[in-house]
Amino acid sequence: MPIPPGGVILPAMPRTTETLSDWAFAPTDDAAAVEPGFDAASFAPVRVPHDWSVEHGFDERLEGCTGYLPGGFGTYRRAFPTPEVPAGGRVRLTFDGVYNRSEVWLNGRRIHQHPYGYSPFTLDLTDQLAPADQENLIAVRVDRTRYADSRWYTGSGIYRAVTLEVVEALHVAHDGVFVTTPEVSDGHASATVRTEVVHAGAGEVGFVLHQRVLGPDGAEAASTRAGFNSADAGVRAVEQTLEIADPQRWSPDAPTLYTLQTRVERAGEVVDEVETRIGFRTLEHDAARGFFLNGRPTPIRGVCLHHDGGCVGAAVPDAVWERRLRTLKDGGCNAIRTAHNPPSAAFLDLCDRIGFLVQDEFFDEWEFPKDKRKNCREQSVDAITRGYCEHFPTHAEADLKAVMRRDRNHPCVFQWSIGNEIEWTYPAYVEATGFFNMDWQGNYFWSLPPNDRATIRATIEAAGPDPCGETAQRLAGWTRELDTTRPVFANCILPSASLETAYGDALDVMGFSYRRVMYDYAGRHHPEKAVMGGENLGHAHEWQAVQERDRVAGLFLWTGIDYMGESDGQWPRKSTDSGLLDAAGFVKPAWHLMRTLWRPEVPHTHITTQTLDDSLYRVDADGRVLEREPGQWERRLWGWHGVEEHWNWRKGEIVIVEVASTAGELDLVLNGRSLGARRREDFPDRLFKWAVPWEAGELRAVGGGADVGIRTAGPPATLKLSRGPSAMAVAVRSPDAHHVEARLHDADGRRVRHAEAELTFRPDGPGKVLGVDNGSPRSVQPYASDRLTTSQGRALAIVGEAGGGRPLRVTVTGPGLAAATLELDAGA
Repeated sequence: MPIPPGGVILPAMPRTTETLSDWAFAPTDDAAAVEPGFDAASFAPVRVPHDWSVEHGFDERLEGCTGYLPGGFGTYRRAFPTPEVPAGGRVRLTFDGVYNRSEVWLNGRRIHQHPYGYSPFTLDLTDQLAPADQENLIAVRVDRTRYADSRWYTGSGIYRAVTLEVVEALHVAHDGVFVTTPEVSDGHASATVRTEVVHAGAGEVGFVLHQRVLGPDGAEAASTRAGFNSADAGVRAVEQTLEIADPQRWSPDAPTLYTLQTRVERAGEVVDEVETRIGFRTLEHDAARGFFLNGRPTPIRGVCLHHDGGCVGAAVPDAVWERRLRTLKDGGCNAIRTAHNPPSAAFLDLCDRIGFLVQDEFFDEWEFPKDKRKNCREQSVDAITRGYCEHFPTHAEADLKAVMRRDRNHPCVFQWSIGNEIEWTYPAYVEATGFFNMDWQGNYFWSLPPNDRATIRATIEAAGPDPCGETAQRLAGWTRELDTTRPVFANCILPSASLETAYGDALDVMGFSYRRVMYDYAGRHHPEKAVMGGENLGHAHEWQAVQERDRVAGLFLWTGIDYMGESDGQWPRKSTDSGLLDAAGFVKPAWHLMRTLWRPEVPHTHITTQTLDDSLYRVDADGRVLEREPGQWERRLWGWHGVEEHWNWRKGEIVIVEVASTAGELDLVLNGRSLGARRREDFPDRLFKWAVPWEAGELRAVGGGADVGIRTAGPPATLKLSRGPSAMAVAVRSPDAHHVEARLHDADGRRVRHAEAELTFRPDGPGKVLGVDNGSPRSVQPYASDRLTTSQGRALAIVGEAGGGRPLRVTVTGPGLAAATLELDAGA
């Protein structure tokens, strides 16, 4: 233990924290299951975080909006002995997220109800515990019978971490430390620390509050200590300032973290200590010049992410997120929008460490519901689609503030978002724009507002009070009560209306949802408003619009990763395939294009192919590849056209070859013959193109330091296994999951992408298969399995640790294939 000023070694702190991972679960709504004496023989052991929905198979009879997986009712039970509690101390139980409409019971008594599935909550158990050393029972009832209550897959159950904490009577409040850095320069930084100290006993007591900042190497960078008096059975907020010399700044390129140690001392003893990870950085959103991080212009190269992890559902191991985030970062991404709900604490820890800016989003709907199946304003009313809006008036403030208190010290968090595409649910805003007038002949995505500003304002005012603007003002006010160092944001689907109302006035930064045509409009009519893309399409035209305008801070592509849900009536498509990565975390063609745009200084080339008949193109008399609809590249919407990554076609068939590359010029070479050089500047969509009569062999793209090829492959004969990109840089100290990527190869070792095989994954050692996936949005093979058929010649298994200390091996087999084995580092 470090020696404090005065040279006295202080005793160990009594605060203890235990992660409650082992629970018993049953899909039951039996009210008696919360009682300690209930016969729980039918309950099965589970590890929390836990998502029961993903354990089921996909079912066409269920709802596409939530991925054709069920909801239902579930009950969790966990017994624990009453811990040793210091005199006057407290016992706290924290849930980082339960989806949803949960009740917590202790020893047969209901102690809490929590409708929102994305906000954390902390309960004081002290006064209702059994006597010392006797058993207690926590039971959690989760009502997910409204299984279509969202526009995306949510999962069901205790899908985030649970912790039990014991503290002294005099202690730091839960999430009671808030650090701001009002001054940061190359030579100096100031850290202002606001600490809430709780005294659970009667009367005032004196205490010393000792703050230490430790640098990335663990050495002390600054410290301060001062004496105070506590509140009388209440909370005392104390502010202290520390000065740090030569701070290393946090950024996505250099995510340097410091540690703040906050100690409460009484009568020469430490009675409490908490540690907070912090980073030193400055944020500036300038309406004319864009976004600046640490004083430098930093275009936001962002993606939106839903919270599911593919085959593991909503209970996502840290290692799964780490693999996905590192792949996105390798593609040039530097920012995440947590669409459309607050993330887990563990997710933000990873973003701090790996280096991502994060927009922390609170809500997808406010007082009025969206249509979970069709999007926009609700069109049908039935019980299973009732969502959070019915609880919003009574719970929004508490949920918002709980999220902010938990998240506000994370250096990665750079924006607070109060809502997403909320305008759909306010009819006056929809009408005011003029877009949806039956006589209007334009295109919503690419046309400017048909109504002028005066007409928009008059239409909204004529409708009476503006509940949208009023709610936005309340949400923004609650946000600024807790933090004024980050801007308030919202993603606006009808910005021409929102810019003219109290909604727009509430925002420091406004996001435009699929409305890049509004960038210049906003600059002309609202030059004081900082703007950026809030949801954008994963194509070159969206990034080009940002590059051409300094005032546009950046964008968030929809989406970074394919996600389950938003697939109403589209069976067997269970997932939305707009991502740069598929649901298994494999990169897609859009990832390669964006990598060339976002990291032009790093050479990269990638080849895709498609038959002319199935493509977007035609070939003119000179052999040039042209769009069938000229200019169509500037209006491409979600997803990517259907290209392949193989060279297995029919002889003589005309194949369109597209190449994403950072090279200025490329030559396409087929079996050693040049098919002609092309210049990147001749392709406004940044995709080189050739029309090639197919013949078997090897196709290569050469130029700009690149020499990349694909080859005609034979039938699958062998398997090659790897741990994927995560194996190169995983920094999770104790991996909670391993990735086994399996790829088909032919007898000569060539990648097979045109044929499939059924694979079986068998762990040998302390592990089990958590889920399998092939990345295809149309695959409805069950995730909770150890076998599946590949897609594009590849498949993924996620293997969880089960303890035991023996080496963990996974063997993969398939009919007609030579078995392959991968050894993993269990417990590493």
